[in-house]
Amino acid sequence: MNLTFFNGKRVFITGHTGFKGSWLCRMLVRAGAVVTGYSLEPPTQPNLFSLADVEDKMTSIIGDIRDYESLKAAFDHAQPEIVLHLAAQPIVRDSYKNPRYTYETNVMGTVNLLECIRTSSCVRSVLNVTTDKVYHNNEWCWGYREDEPLDGFDPYSNSKSCSELVTHSYINSFFANSGVCVSTARAGNVIGGGDFANDRIIPDCVRSVSAGNAIGVRNPYSTRPYQHVLEPLSVYLKIVEEQYKDAAYAGFYNVGPDECDCVTTGELVNLFCEKWGEGAHWVNQAEKNAPHEANFLKLDCSKIKKTFGWKPRWHIDEAVRETVAWTKVYLAGGDIPVEMDRQIDSF
Repeated sequence: MNLTFFNGKRVFITGHTGFKGSWLCRMLVRAGAVVTGYSLEPPTQPNLFSLADVEDKMTSIIGDIRDYESLKAAFDHAQPEIVLHLAAQPIVRDSYKNPRYTYETNVMGTVNLLECIRTSSCVRSVLNVTTDKVYHNNEWCWGYREDEPLDGFDPYSNSKSCSELVTHSYINSFFANSGVCVSTARAGNVIGGGDFANDRIIPDCVRSVSAGNAIGVRNPYSTRPYQHVLEPLSVYLKIVEEQYKDAAYAGFYNVGPDECDCVTTGELVNLFCEKWGEGAHWVNQAEKNAPHEANFLKLDCSKIKKTFGWKPRWHIDEAVRETVAWTKVYLAGGDIPVEMDRQIDSF
């Protein structure tokens, strides 16, 4: 993973204060990029963005992606060459509680950003990060490919399907032959150090074991494509670099782990308990009448492997090991930027 391409490049990141965004900022700041981030305040306390020690090394603008005028002012001031769109309401269960906000953020937020790009003359390369949940899920045992129908079930997944369709329309209507290359990346579930979100399995594990409690698992038999956060981030950067150099690389890409790393939630928690030690254990807390979530979901990543010669670096065992390592450094009051850099360099 050679990031020298980004040295001196002007990069605009939405959602930079989130879990993925914070790791991405750390990578790009180290690479010498001129980074501008636009996002709400960090979504949790504690939060990785504050711990990552990047705020004074970039331009961090706190704003709502739904506020077009504020977004455009930040965008026009940054004059970015490269845009990475990560801002989203990302939690399935929260989308059931507040569907309107989810659609406003995930759909109109995408429209607002694409309008900023459409009315600019500086942008060369754009990536809209969506999710593996954009597909109409038939609970198949094989992976979904990029040409499968888009129709997420719950408000989060469906709003991300809509974000994909909005992007497709802007590509066809405005960006074809314009010199602006636009792709989308449909990534699987990510884990890693510094995720403090609610209703995510690894943060729930950490909160439970830190308090000396058993881990409660509500969907132990659901299968998901889990991967370390550095996996998709490295692919995002590869996509925006290659399409910046050659428009032929613009497209729609699945980004997920190998089949051996598509594990059930119960298997993932078993791995976590093994790496954590100290008597960590879990109990089945399957809920009756819980909101719908997919039972089986897997991606076919043949396209991105063939196009870029990419393959995952860390399998699920290594991904959980590094997540636990980061967390134990954090709980011991250790140096988080040093630990992040260690993991980036090791990756």
